[in-house]
Amino acid sequence: MRALRHLNKYFFKYRLRLLIGIIITITARLFTIAVPKFVGDSVDIVGRYISKETTDLEIVKSQLIINIFLILGSVFIAAFFTFLMRQTFIVVSRYIEFDLKNEVFKHYEKLCLSFYKKNRTGDLMNRISEDVTKVRMYLGPAIMYSVNTLTLFVIVISYMISIAPTLTLYTLTPLPILSFSIYKLSVSIHKRSTVVQEYLSKLTTFTQESFSGISVIKAYGIETSINTDFSSLAENSRDKNIDLAKVQALFFPLMVLLIGLSNIMVIYIGGKQYIDGTIKDLGVIVEFIIFVNMLTWPVATVGWVTSIIQQAEVSQRRINEFLKQEPSVVNTVTKHTPVSGNISFKNVSYTYEDTNITALNDLSFEINTGETIAIIGKTGSGKSTILDLIGRLYNVSSGEICIDGINIKDLNINDLRKSIGYVPQDAFLFSDSILNNIKFGKENATNEEIFQAAKDAAVHENIVNFAKGYKTILGERGITLSGGQKQRVSIARALIKDPSIYLFDDCLSAVDTETEEQILSNINKLAKNKTTFIVSHRVSSAKNADKIIVLENGKITQQGTHNQLINTEGYYKESYLKQLNEKEL
Repeated sequence: MRALRHLNKYFFKYRLRLLIGIIITITARLFTIAVPKFVGDSVDIVGRYISKETTDLEIVKSQLIINIFLILGSVFIAAFFTFLMRQTFIVVSRYIEFDLKNEVFKHYEKLCLSFYKKNRTGDLMNRISEDVTKVRMYLGPAIMYSVNTLTLFVIVISYMISIAPTLTLYTLTPLPILSFSIYKLSVSIHKRSTVVQEYLSKLTTFTQESFSGISVIKAYGIETSINTDFSSLAENSRDKNIDLAKVQALFFPLMVLLIGLSNIMVIYIGGKQYIDGTIKDLGVIVEFIIFVNMLTWPVATVGWVTSIIQQAEVSQRRINEFLKQEPSVVNTVTKHTPVSGNISFKNVSYTYEDTNITALNDLSFEINTGETIAIIGKTGSGKSTILDLIGRLYNVSSGEICIDGINIKDLNINDLRKSIGYVPQDAFLFSDSILNNIKFGKENATNEEIFQAAKDAAVHENIVNFAKGYKTILGERGITLSGGQKQRVSIARALIKDPSIYLFDDCLSAVDTETEEQILSNINKLAKNKTTFIVSHRVSSAKNADKIIVLENGKITQQGTHNQLINTEGYYKESYLKQLNEKEL
């Protein structure tokens, strides 16, 4: 139950609603127990008439009619308050579910990229959906039935003791057996629930990856293999769920058996006490039978509620595992820190935690505001890592990065990222319209600004030729568009932001040379007073930069202008000549 303590803050938040729910529950139960009392009185009235203690039939009829109306009134009032009880507790559970999902999602957003490299998307989704749903069952139905059962037990048992203490003792004898049985079953349910949730995460992850990679699956014709793997995983998940269901299935038969024993106790012991005169009214036995059956469902829910709590505890523990993870990149600056774009790397090194690969090694360089720097190098040389560190997606392992003479850790991270227009190597577009995907860079952008950004990214003509133009809805991750179109829409999204710093991470790899020249020309015009980083494998993308650096194994092996580097033996000249020959061919 320790994991569920995390929810105490939500109970405190909605304490007034919960208190009202408890009051409503007590009121509903008070009217509920009035019904057996009136039924018992009616049996006694009839009994007195049969035994000739009362001979006036009209009085008997009138008393019975009054009791009938009292029973109906009590039932209707109890039903109304029961409705209010459900409304109160279930609504509170929905509010807390909403708050918990938002808490989890906001925490996901705070966590660093390394977290997402270690954890699968399917598992993240399962924890914010299925696990939160399991917790909601504890917050709503479980608490509601617990309060209802506790209230009913206190009121009913107190009343039963007041009218027949010995009979009450015999009637409640099976309850300790019930409690012990529930405890033993709960331990088993707890273990099996953990396994079930783990398999559900595996199943969610597998399906999510399969759907995301459906084009690869179809291209390689491995549908049968994937189906076999899915079937195997689904069968294992099914078997674990069946194992859990088998244990849960023991609850209700056990409840019915023990309640049946209680009824036998009432009839046998109560009958003997009525015969020997310990119980004077036959109506008391009738009341006890009704009370025992009234307790049947609450007692049965004890097992069900225990099962829910066990499953919720497992789910909340899984949620807490991620909520307890602290992001390594934390915004410690609250004041406003504007950024203009003078950037310097001073002996910067960075090693990825998940792979232990050193991407940058004692790297130093500087770029002034308004300049363009191009970064060239082989795959894995550390080019993209430089851009990630500028956006402070990671913290440097050693050394320091300064922007406008201030250590990047002393800048407000929100101001820093607002000042950056970033186009990643893998262009990511949302399942929304092209208009909104571009507008993502500037929420209040006008249509004219959006169209101009698209023109600067050389994608406007493509968009207007679509049947729905800018209102075209893209598939998941922008699958509707070609690779080059996705890159250009991503560039438009960065350009419309009009930031102080542009970071272009090999974002022209899927466009032809002519279009590349056009886009670079437009970027040069727009970035005259901005700091621009261009990462590329193509020399054509780098040649007009104010400064070019060549990386190899996280170190600078060459730097200078295009004219300086093509006249110097090394990687840059070799790449230039090779790409020049390919262009001529």
